[in-house]
Amino acid sequence: MSNTIKMVVGLGNPGKEYEQTRHNAGFWFLDELAWKWKASFKEEKKFFGEVARAALPDGDIWLLKPTTFMNRSGQAVAALAQFYKIKPEEILVVHDELDIPCGRIKFKLGGGNGGHNGLKDIQAKLGTADYYRLRLGIGHPGDRNLVVGYVLNKPSAEHRRQIDDAVAKSLQAIPDILAGKWEEATRFLHSK
Repeated sequence: MSNTIKMVVGLGNPGKEYEQTRHNAGFWFLDELAWKWKASFKEEKKFFGEVARAALPDGDIWLLKPTTFMNRSGQAVAALAQFYKIKPEEILVVHDELDIPCGRIKFKLGGGNGGHNGLKDIQAKLGTADYYRLRLGIGHPGDRNLVVGYVLNKPSAEHRRQIDDAVAKSLQAIPDILAGKWEEATRFLHSK
């Protein structure tokens, strides 16, 4: 049995000033996953990001944190996918999601990008929307004019705890996701 997912991408923005912002929830997830799998990131210029290889019993999985800034995430995803011949449906992208209440999680294959610039670019560079998404809810500020400031700011302590709890819960679903047990993973992740 080999893994159905060959690459896990966490979306965020590089640099100290963005480290603790809501938009970096994907990076937070990937850091936890790498720690759990004892994989370490190193800067890879040709892949436009920080890359780690996790050697798992069912095969290697590549972890990627693009360092291109959110709106050019596809450049990194496409570079790594093409080099290692990874198909879009073997990619899991983990990202912050405004349209989901803070701390909730949604898991799906394909679909729209909901205005998320990272997803828009990945879809454009891969030429398809058919990759898996793990959507970490960060909540919405209530007014679309406040969105940029909202995603690029630190969450409150309470919201950070809810996002961290969502990351921890998401990590528990990774074995099912890797094994292609989509229904089990979805049921678990979508439960309250």
